[in-house]
Amino acid sequence: MKPTDLSVSPATRAVTGGRRPEWTTGVVNVPVWRASTILYDSVADLRAAAGSDTHHRLFYGRRGTPTQWSLAEALTDLEPGAHGTLLYPSGVAAITTALLAFLKPGDHLLLPDSAYDPTRAFANGMLAAMGVATTFYDPMIGAGIAGLMTDATRVLFLESPGSLTFEVQDVPAMAAVARARGVTTILDNTWATPLLFPAIAHGVDVTIMACTKYVVGHSDAMLGSATVVESHWDRLRHATYQLGQHVGPDDAALGARGLRTMAVRLKQHGESSLAIARWLAAQDGVARVLHPALPGCPGHDLFVRDFRGSAGLFAFVLDGGSDVARAALIDGLALFGIGYSWGGFESLALPIDPQRHRTATRWQAQGPMVRLQIGLEDPADLIADLDAGLARFRAAR
Repeated sequence: MKPTDLSVSPATRAVTGGRRPEWTTGVVNVPVWRASTILYDSVADLRAAAGSDTHHRLFYGRRGTPTQWSLAEALTDLEPGAHGTLLYPSGVAAITTALLAFLKPGDHLLLPDSAYDPTRAFANGMLAAMGVATTFYDPMIGAGIAGLMTDATRVLFLESPGSLTFEVQDVPAMAAVARARGVTTILDNTWATPLLFPAIAHGVDVTIMACTKYVVGHSDAMLGSATVVESHWDRLRHATYQLGQHVGPDDAALGARGLRTMAVRLKQHGESSLAIARWLAAQDGVARVLHPALPGCPGHDLFVRDFRGSAGLFAFVLDGGSDVARAALIDGLALFGIGYSWGGFESLALPIDPQRHRTATRWQAQGPMVRLQIGLEDPADLIADLDAGLARFRAAR
């Protein structure tokens, strides 16, 4: 593994990482290597390759080429203490592969009640079918997670901030409890990326991103990653290979392109989202704003302690009203698209109903909720658009 150069900032590493001279061959970007079959000079060479470690060596297209290796190494460079990164065709693929790597029938998984719904569905579906028991826990439990661990607990899954409701978890405290008990910690770090929260430095074993979001940054490719400490590398890599997980070189190249500008984009996403969140908090018709950087969001004190800045995704609760009134707000927005995902250059608005996805905790709000992805448009224009939307909501309410 190429060691992370801690003498330069993470923003610089996002630009320089993975650009080995033997991979770039004199150009700025690593070329797109499209390959399935790799040819050998002789039978002896073929057999020698099959019997050796194929990491960063051409063997078969599914094991990657410099295009994939470059992006994986660049992502590893963003996580001090990381040993390596594996790429996946989506964030969900990264999550499910990591869970399958460290769980077997009879094991016990701890999953936050605020987790991304596909993660929750995988635990209740395929994992349950193979005999893995899942306990959903209050995301704000902190070191109290020790009380939910059993002799069969093998994985503590975290997602901070949580999907839809944005609770910030005490990752260092929870990771310390898990490590003392020999439990693997897996964090969905898509919201923050390692630029805002270097997860492995905070004690996490496996940190996952849906690179579809901020890494790609342009809403034009699906991509996932899992970055891991050395003690967990072999197990995750073997599971990844056995499941046939692979990212095409064109998608990897789009991820690498996006990564080079991620720091400046994330800075703008964060500044704009905070300005808009503060504006929303003062508006008639808004009962509550759930933004980790604002006081009142669960775990705000942990956000201030552990995070380097804000991202562009948050939610707000409307003051009363119906689903029809919420739709009136969203449907008439001119600068916010209506769609899943986030992290691209465009702003998005989505109706959300967190109470449908809770079992360990009860979610109650004063009215319907809206999740916003704040893109790279001028925040003044976005505020004007939301202002008109809130007027429609109040009229419909």
